[in-house]
Amino acid sequence: MSDGRLSINQETIKQWSLPELAEGCAKAGVDKVGLWRAPVQEYGVERTAALLADHGLTVTSLCRGGFFTALDPAERARALDDNRAALDEAAGLSTDTLVLVSGGLPEGSKDLYGARERIADALAELAPYAAERGVRLAIEPLHPMFASDRCVVSTLSQALDIAERFPAEQVGVVVDTYHLWWDDQAPAQIARAAGRIHSFQLADWITPLPAGVLLGRGQLGDGSVDFRAFRTAVEATGFDGPIEVEIFNEDLWARDGAEVLAEVAARYVEHAC
Repeated sequence: MSDGRLSINQETIKQWSLPELAEGCAKAGVDKVGLWRAPVQEYGVERTAALLADHGLTVTSLCRGGFFTALDPAERARALDDNRAALDEAAGLSTDTLVLVSGGLPEGSKDLYGARERIADALAELAPYAAERGVRLAIEPLHPMFASDRCVVSTLSQALDIAERFPAEQVGVVVDTYHLWWDDQAPAQIARAAGRIHSFQLADWITPLPAGVLLGRGQLGDGSVDFRAFRTAVEATGFDGPIEVEIFNEDLWARDGAEVLAEVAARYVEHAC
């Protein structure tokens, strides 16, 4: 039996429109969803909020903000403006968490340290704005294979080194099993993250990875991740919030959405409860 904490990230059933997601989740008894900005913007923030409220759904996170590592001042200013808009959208959806994909190395640069410092600089500007809107900024470390082009924050330790410069209620971290399962320091860093875990996400690691690697997340139970060990470590910090399943996988997207949702819910109970 489910524990009532399951949240379905919109990308897991990307083949569904927002109305289909709302109706399908409500029908399946899943009352939490994680959303992405592009489909929300297309449907409209206010319409999305009303749609989900009508179906008894709450939004556990909005993805994504971030991309703070540019060197060009105009590009950095545009990124900050976009993140303020993302925070406004999150507040409009009544979610308290904006997930950040912090950005990769600028073209021609090899300075990882400098890129991470620019992330901290951006958060210093955004954290007060986020606090005014009741939204937390959640730094998501991504697997090192994404460091060059998507996220120079590759470990939970690196994410916490940045987050700990700010109040915990303003800036925290995401624990995503897909990105952290390989790191033998993850348990200790999860303990360090007590009070700063703003999102807990599940996906499995399967090989071989597809071309482009981004869409290689596996269904729960199909790969190498020990979900119960992660959950035990996360809950030992006092975290008792939603647990979001976020899977990017073209095979899942090609299937019937209701079938995928039922399978995710069953796998969640089997492997993560």
